[in-house]
Amino acid sequence: MEEQIEEELEAALDEVGNHLPTLLLVDDDPTFCGVLQSALAKRGFEVHTANDVEGGTALAERVDPEYAVIDLRIGYESGLVLVRRLHELDANTRIVMLTGFASIATAVEAIKLGAVHYLTKPADADEIVAALHKEGGDETVEIKEKPLSVRRLEWEHLQKVLVEHGGNISAAARALGMHRRTLQRKLEKRPVKE
Repeated sequence: MEEQIEEELEAALDEVGNHLPTLLLVDDDPTFCGVLQSALAKRGFEVHTANDVEGGTALAERVDPEYAVIDLRIGYESGLVLVRRLHELDANTRIVMLTGFASIATAVEAIKLGAVHYLTKPADADEIVAALHKEGGDETVEIKEKPLSVRRLEWEHLQKVLVEHGGNISAAARALGMHRRTLQRKLEKRPVKE
């Protein structure tokens, strides 16, 4: 009997010692999710994936992730909503916002809502893991001498107004004095680099 108890105790201790940190990955591209899930699992995470904000929220409530990688644009929804919800559930969750549509406004909002870092796609698994563990800012980041182009300034302004209206394209279009479809077309284009 005593031997059985010792074996059970040893098994329980092994299980606790082998705990993998949980990570929530939410992106609307299932292929990207699968590839990144595999890469992050190889780097020691127990990865849970979702392809929409609702699924990501439900999974976060069930799994209580220690880490999260959230896409900025999940279908037609804003990943910022999920960042805020994750931070409300557990302020210690280390969140990285990942996006192919980077803007100053969304980066600032992601950090204000609880993200620890903001990366633009394509970002590999090593960059994401480094961002998840990054503690502070980088004072050596390069400061550009050349101002932003007019097209880039327009993109930044559209993103700022969209954030101010909670990701609601119709409300942002009204505020900008443009047709909703025009704003949608502008938002679907990749931003110019500078």
